[in-house]
Amino acid sequence: MESMLERGELPNLARIKRSGSYSRLRTTYPAQTPVAWSSFATGTNPGGHGIFDFISRDPATYLPDAGLSHFERPKNIFSPPQVVNQRKGIPFWQTLSQAGVPSVVLRCPCTFPPDELNGRMLAGVGVPDLRGSQNKGTFYTQDTGVRAGESEQVVFLESGDDLKAQVIGLRNTKHSPAADATCPVRVQVKKEAHALVIETGGTPGKIEVKEKAWSEWVRFKFKLSILQSVTGIARFYVRQIEPQVEFYVSAVNFDPGAPLFAVSSPPAYAKHLAEQIGVFSTLGMAEDHNGLNNGRLDEAAFLAQCKLVLEERERMMRFELDQFKEGFFFLLYDTPDRVQHMVWRFRDREHPGFEPDLAREYSTLIEQQYARCDKLLAPVLDKVDENTMLVVLSDHGFNTFRRAFDTNTWLWQNQLLVLKNGKTPNDEMREGLTEVDWSRTYAYATGLGGIYLNFKGREREGILEEGAEADRVRNSIQSGMRQASDSTKNRPVIKNVSRREEIYSGPYAANGPDLLVNFCPGYRISWQSAVGGFANSLIEDNMRRWSGDHIVDPEAVPGILFMSQDPHPAAKDATRVGHPNGHFPNIIDLAPTILNYLGVPVPQVMEGTSLI
Repeated sequence: MESMLERGELPNLARIKRSGSYSRLRTTYPAQTPVAWSSFATGTNPGGHGIFDFISRDPATYLPDAGLSHFERPKNIFSPPQVVNQRKGIPFWQTLSQAGVPSVVLRCPCTFPPDELNGRMLAGVGVPDLRGSQNKGTFYTQDTGVRAGESEQVVFLESGDDLKAQVIGLRNTKHSPAADATCPVRVQVKKEAHALVIETGGTPGKIEVKEKAWSEWVRFKFKLSILQSVTGIARFYVRQIEPQVEFYVSAVNFDPGAPLFAVSSPPAYAKHLAEQIGVFSTLGMAEDHNGLNNGRLDEAAFLAQCKLVLEERERMMRFELDQFKEGFFFLLYDTPDRVQHMVWRFRDREHPGFEPDLAREYSTLIEQQYARCDKLLAPVLDKVDENTMLVVLSDHGFNTFRRAFDTNTWLWQNQLLVLKNGKTPNDEMREGLTEVDWSRTYAYATGLGGIYLNFKGREREGILEEGAEADRVRNSIQSGMRQASDSTKNRPVIKNVSRREEIYSGPYAANGPDLLVNFCPGYRISWQSAVGGFANSLIEDNMRRWSGDHIVDPEAVPGILFMSQDPHPAAKDATRVGHPNGHFPNIIDLAPTILNYLGVPVPQVMEGTSLI
């Protein structure tokens, strides 16, 4: 951001900086989307809102679990299941509502199910697809040698040019045995037109999709029983026509016109918005990074889909801005985050996935995203007057992700985790924690950096007592990991390891990990350890297309903060870029700043300080 400003490439942000202020913004521990935005909303550290990671763990089973929301079983066979937001605390828009100040909150993470408020809300990161996953697409192919990648389904097509297939919807758990609800589709190959003609059985009923192109949204109806059906929306992408037919269907999203679970507040708002601006993605992570990671989409297809998402978000913004008269307005553009995750390797010659030929085309994609977002500020600035405070911020920064460190393997190597029957860690242990001998294990890793101690009375088979024994384990992990070195690259891997009590406080602090690993830039926890598994070695090259990340030492990945209002003198000193000791504003400062500007008393529970 700063280098682009210096080059004059972000004129609208430069305009805000000239009339107001700019600074870096301190993020949360860890620097994760749901953690940071929950702190933004509540004005507290994670111990005050209970969101510590995308992934949590169940101490009764040791297994990873979804960290943002969970589904509760219905009380009886006639009741639907209930979804519960794991974020606690009081978001400031509810404080505004109690004071009679309206809010429009669009796509803020950790707002599923949506909060009740005076105004309108559309949920963001945390909304699953129709199958309950975060982004599960389906790949259709005539190549019977293809195997499913992570978080995807594969459907094999018969040979020929007139094909029958099914779009896979939600899992019908009321059916015995449980089965997938599906919608039949017919696909005709038009080789001369380099296209597929698809009879969808939904709305629209027939579409033609060119090779290397995405379709419009298609609305499908999945029948669960004679009396019950659920609708969902998906897009088709035609990968190739010859020598074999291959196409891809995005994750089936909740239909904004009739979602399986409410994605907006009031519940009818999503339908109203879709009627005004057209059908839009409701999935929390709408950009199809899994399709690119699994090689079903190439970079051009992924970027084309990202463009569609960004355009949807712009239509939302323009529609709501036209109606906005007073109160609080929020909209998140998270497409730049997904692009940085997936294309960072093209700007980093030391990345193991660097491709010189593609780098010529893609090395400046991130700058292009930032420039695109700067242009989006033009209609916003048109709405800003002397009675308006405009804030532009990001919740964290970014860096390269070259090498993966397997925390569970490190714990095993240091005799803090023991496997059954003398087994050795390897990546075949997809659910590796089921292979752990808990009677001799002191610590284990789950999530994107967290380490949990195997405590008596907390974990199912805990052996550690709080006190000197637990301190010995903590000290061993902290001192040992600080010395971890990548001998291949002759570089340190971990800056430090934080204890829970050093970084978290509040009513939910005890739910966080006992230790948090703060990696040096270039390194991150392995994909396997993040879900409680093991890699083949302690440190491995990250060969995935997911090549940029921010799950490192939070001090290394600050966010950015532009304010159209000049901060008060004390805050202004802190907002100078390069201020000694990194004393920048903190993301928890935004909630009290917004409340203060709108004349609403700041609740005592909020830890941040108003910047105005």
